[in-house]
Amino acid sequence: MEPDDLVATELDVISETYQKVTETMGRFVVGNESLIEMIYMGMLSEGHILLEGVPGTAKTVIAKTIALLSGCEFSRIQCAVDMQPADIIGVRVYDPERRDFVLRKGPIFSNFVLIDEMNRVSPRTQSAFIEAMSERQATIDGTLHRFASPFFVIATQNPYEFEGTFPLIEAQKDRFMFSARLDYLDAEDELEIIRRESNGFLDWETFSSRVTPVLSPTRIGRFVRAVRSVTIEEPVLQYIRDIVLATRNHSDIWLGASPRASIALVRGGKARAALHGRTYVIPDDIKHATHLALPHRLLIRREADLGGVTAHEVTDEVLATVEVQ
Repeated sequence: MEPDDLVATELDVISETYQKVTETMGRFVVGNESLIEMIYMGMLSEGHILLEGVPGTAKTVIAKTIALLSGCEFSRIQCAVDMQPADIIGVRVYDPERRDFVLRKGPIFSNFVLIDEMNRVSPRTQSAFIEAMSERQATIDGTLHRFASPFFVIATQNPYEFEGTFPLIEAQKDRFMFSARLDYLDAEDELEIIRRESNGFLDWETFSSRVTPVLSPTRIGRFVRAVRSVTIEEPVLQYIRDIVLATRNHSDIWLGASPRASIALVRGGKARAALHGRTYVIPDDIKHATHLALPHRLLIRREADLGGVTAHEVTDEVLATVEVQ
């Protein structure tokens, strides 16, 4: 086979595997198809995800299920105001039997990490999270420890509750490749949850015991390399540039998208193309990735914010005005 044929075959496998993942998750998770797609795109793009929304919207369940289907180790960190960096990355403790200090790794040493209510920890601890996410490593007592691959973080925060919280600053939000704001399910999906609970179909132990992983850390690594081989033609690259530049010149935006946003659009576009079995990126892939990669990076001017303008509305406006050359 020619190299291009091998890439196309691998992308077909990625698309087929994604279909298996969504079908299996649909037996336990109700709705949230767009969230599942975003998480899968983030995994293939080696980028982390920030979720905002009300409690009880299946964020933890979806993360656990994807980790289970991926054959990867999963850990969940419930944040609290008194949490210290050592609680996350680990610490060396004295072992009387060995008469030496031994390393106790923190929960960040995992393949899939769910950081629940990240805005409840202090800025110092938030910085420890961000550093670990960005560098994919941790330094403990002067010794560097690299994380296993894949390393994928999903962080959540509740934007409706402010007491005892420390909102992420813009520079920290920028480290997340994609974000989404979750809301309650519609009436039909809510009724489906009630039906499943009534029939005993929402028991995690029963579901997880019957699920066979469709991925593995090795296979995910192979998929990531295949996604990098997806091509983007020059007009689409210029389209990405024009979208990012438009946010920096918009009258309602005080702080526009950073170069990390450009990278996120490239990687997100490639990941979405791969999910659809394509070896090339189309403008619709970039538009879809824009809704995931830009809103949490845009800082709206105070007067526009007071007028009810949101980052999502500005993103829609940018996409409506910028055209592919």
